[in-house]
Amino acid sequence: MLGLTTTVPQLTFFSSATPSTMESASASTQSTLPLSAAAPPTYNHTETNIHSLISHLSPTIPYTRDPTACHSTAHTAHSHSSAEQVPTAVFYPRTQSEVAALVTQCHARNVAVTSFCGGTSLGGALAATRGGVCVHFRDMAGIVELHEDDMDVVVQPGIGWVELNRYLEKKGLFFPVDPAPGAKIGGMIAMSCSGTNAYRYGTMKEWVISLTVVLADGSVVKTRNRPRKSSAGYDLTHLIIGSEGTLGLVTEAVLKVTALPKNLHVGMVAFETMQQGVDVAVQILRSGHLLEAIELADSESIRAINHSGLAGETFTELPTLFVKLAGAVQTIRDQVDFVKGLCGRHGARAFEVSEKRERIDVIWGARKCLGNAMVTMKKDPSDLFLNTDAAVPISKMARLVEESDRIVKAGGGGWYCASVGHVGDGNVHTAIVCPLEAKADVEKLIVQIQRLALELDGTITGEHGVGLKLRDLLAEEVGSAGVDAMRKIKMALDPKGILNPDKVVRLEAGY
Repeated sequence: MLGLTTTVPQLTFFSSATPSTMESASASTQSTLPLSAAAPPTYNHTETNIHSLISHLSPTIPYTRDPTACHSTAHTAHSHSSAEQVPTAVFYPRTQSEVAALVTQCHARNVAVTSFCGGTSLGGALAATRGGVCVHFRDMAGIVELHEDDMDVVVQPGIGWVELNRYLEKKGLFFPVDPAPGAKIGGMIAMSCSGTNAYRYGTMKEWVISLTVVLADGSVVKTRNRPRKSSAGYDLTHLIIGSEGTLGLVTEAVLKVTALPKNLHVGMVAFETMQQGVDVAVQILRSGHLLEAIELADSESIRAINHSGLAGETFTELPTLFVKLAGAVQTIRDQVDFVKGLCGRHGARAFEVSEKRERIDVIWGARKCLGNAMVTMKKDPSDLFLNTDAAVPISKMARLVEESDRIVKAGGGGWYCASVGHVGDGNVHTAIVCPLEAKADVEKLIVQIQRLALELDGTITGEHGVGLKLRDLLAEEVGSAGVDAMRKIKMALDPKGILNPDKVVRLEAGY
């Protein structure tokens, strides 16, 4: 070493960039993307552009511009959209290559794309906020392949879980995720749904092995192969699950299946108060007995079931606990004896358990029809069905139920209101049917309930997703940096913002 000293001259750099371009450059290198730094998306939904798109695709992909068909993909009995939030055309692809061709052309033409499977979404995820076109998966509803020895099945997005289970039952298998009866696999993946079996079997996240996805520019990505475990790269599968159609369109899914439960029994127990039902549910959870499902509906829920006639039977209008049990004969006996004794000690008014198929269909059918039953409580077709989807740690569930009821009653509107809980995992839905003009007042009550859940270390959505309704509350749950990170991911995979725009995170102020 010679010990030389080097003097570095001071350098001065000059930039011709304006403050706005410097801010844009800074945003492009950040790990998060605040709304203020996001470039507003630009769409071209002129009649000329849409007609050009249709002319290019119509020789191979069926479509319709019928206003009724377009409206039905964005507006359902459970999810209200404004009159202008509908697509201008609906396409019905039959293959993955047709989906990719459609999305490629929409990307090239700056046309927004929404998607539709079963239409059971509750959070506003179906609304075509920017217009554009809808991809309807009715003609992609097949079972591609069943691997019985591997306990997995390959399916297309348009198949319903009910139809899938009819097929699997003949093989002694079943797929346990059970949201609304009309739900389809593609939508279930998009919304990361669950249902009444989640307490025992987990949610959609636990039952998807691999996905094939069409991204915003038409690229086709397979997230992984069929093994039950893999550490190969980023977990793209679970990035897509719950992304609500904002990151890609699922065209094929590999799902886990399991053995069909044996000796299935279901039961229903009526109580004088909701609290008695909650107390019983909590003690079942603490006991070590692992039931298939534990659900709790209040008296107004039972009134809706009776009013609808969907269950084919009239039930006593009291808070009701629904239970499902399966397993070895002795296990069932032990569980029934335990639950019956527990319910008796908590003042149960009525107790029934049955293994008969026709009775199972009636009892569990009453629980599964509840969402549709509540819609029948509308006094006018224009009335709205609004609901919460809060979930909390199980130890705090009773407080969530009690205070949710108090919040709604304090609203003083006199609207129909009912609560039902997946009490096995702390997920509670409070539903309100109200006139259109009361929407703003009811939404304020719902926000109070969702914030209550956050105060109880819970979440604003356990299974229905963020959609449009919960975007601003999402920031209260994960923080603004969390939302900004999600927006960065969205724009990295969909830089033009064409896939189900405005859902989960805002892309532009005012939307």
